[in-house]
Amino acid sequence: MNQSNDRTLVVATRRHPTRYVAVALVLSVVGLTACGVVSAVRKVEHNITGNKATIDTFTNRIAASKGARFEVTYTTTGSSPATIVYAVDPPTGLTFDDTPSGASTSSVDLIVNTSGEYSCSPPAAPGSGPSCEKLGTADAASQNKIFDLYTPSHWTTFLQDFSLAAGIAGDKVTTSSMTVNGFDMQCVDFRAPGVPGTSTICTTAQGILGYVNVASDSTSFEIKSYSPSPPASLFELPAGATITTVPPGTT
Repeated sequence: MNQSNDRTLVVATRRHPTRYVAVALVLSVVGLTACGVVSAVRKVEHNITGNKATIDTFTNRIAASKGARFEVTYTTTGSSPATIVYAVDPPTGLTFDDTPSGASTSSVDLIVNTSGEYSCSPPAAPGSGPSCEKLGTADAASQNKIFDLYTPSHWTTFLQDFSLAAGIAGDKVTTSSMTVNGFDMQCVDFRAPGVPGTSTICTTAQGILGYVNVASDSTSFEIKSYSPSPPASLFELPAGATITTVPPGTT
């Protein structure tokens, strides 16, 4: 290929990445006429562009909560329903408490503050105190995956990636609204290729996740309460807690 043409293709691809994704997809289909290629490219590009605009509007609304202090309580559905308390106090404060409704299942309580990240447990027996384990970098990264599902950044990345795949498959991302427990929310609705059912993700006026129901997942969650002023005690270790530190290299 001519060097000048090579340079032109590179520049054009940078300027119009959506168009060239569509071209690559269509050219992989054998037997299309020139007119068919143009028509198919335009259709895919239209789907991708429309989905991206819808997703960008929604994720920008979520981004409004970045750096904000808040405490939110969720309830989950599914085989193991639970109550979730998720609170943040930037730049370091975070609390995540997962309390299952079944008495036989233990809760998950993570606390992050300026002194580190801790996994805390309630008293093991009457008369004993709570215990907190200070986590190393690897253990903290593993534990953080537990609450990642409730963070705006998780769904921002998911939706941005999905909008491209859905557009190529011919699916559209649409919008809707709903009210849950007194919270008015704006939502995006979509169908994933090969997955039956419609998924819905909603955000409150504050940019907080308010409702998540993914068609491929039997568990969903919805907002129960919200406060822009979480108490400082949420980010402190329980009074009288025994603190241990996991030696590096162990689990």
